[in-house]
Amino acid sequence: MDRTTLSSVQSASRVNGAPADTAQQQKRGGSPFSTSRTANSRGPQGSNGAARKTYGALTSATGRRMLVRGAVAAAVGVAAGLLTADWRIGATLGIGTLVAFVVHASRRYSEVPRWRKPNAAQRRTEAQLRLMKRLGYRVLHARGIPGGNGQIDHFVVGRRGAFAIDSESWDKRLPLRNKLEKLYHGKFSKNERIDEALEEARTAQKLISERIGREIDIRASLAIYGPSMPWDSHNLRGVDVITGTKVRKWLRSGKSQNLSEKEIEEIYKAAEEVLPARY
Repeated sequence: MDRTTLSSVQSASRVNGAPADTAQQQKRGGSPFSTSRTANSRGPQGSNGAARKTYGALTSATGRRMLVRGAVAAAVGVAAGLLTADWRIGATLGIGTLVAFVVHASRRYSEVPRWRKPNAAQRRTEAQLRLMKRLGYRVLHARGIPGGNGQIDHFVVGRRGAFAIDSESWDKRLPLRNKLEKLYHGKFSKNERIDEALEEARTAQKLISERIGREIDIRASLAIYGPSMPWDSHNLRGVDVITGTKVRKWLRSGKSQNLSEKEIEEIYKAAEEVLPARY
């Protein structure tokens, strides 16, 4: 067979560099790279397979982290036991290391999904609010304001009332001060941020009041981490400016509205409906 004939056969058996059967597949169902997606979309069996694959990936990642932490704790225990010639000391240090890993992981845990991680300030406030949930408070995180780009980082309702808390992390090297009812971080004015927090709380208050059919009050606040403040909490321009580490104390203090469990649940459900989740 001459070169021309051989070239013709080869070109006939390939289309754009792909085998003939692949070319036929492209004509019938699109790109060969979408084969698995098409198979998964044909029925429940495909979606279940994808779910099993995703679940398997998550569990395997969690299992690997647990194995690594366990191995590190065991290594610490063995090393300490050999150095001190006392297995009890080694066992104590190994268990202590494992407990430290668990505590660290629990502090970094967030109810917000991993693909939309909150910032460090929001995580610190969220950690404080977990204890308040045990005391009967209901909490929502990262709730949007309809018709705008605003966000309430933490909506809290309990027997002392309803609260809209935004968490901020500011430069600790700059002092925070109140001058003539204006908040300054160093030489920078933070009045715009205060006004935003107040507007978010007022909008949420209006929406929730309309939903439940009676007027409620929502206290706006900024929980600030970083700079030292001469107060634990201070009401400025209608917004409580709080030392970030004192959020729990602030929630337990102040004028109590004495909401009943029924009222707490009613406000929580209304907030869940009218304030869309941002993740």
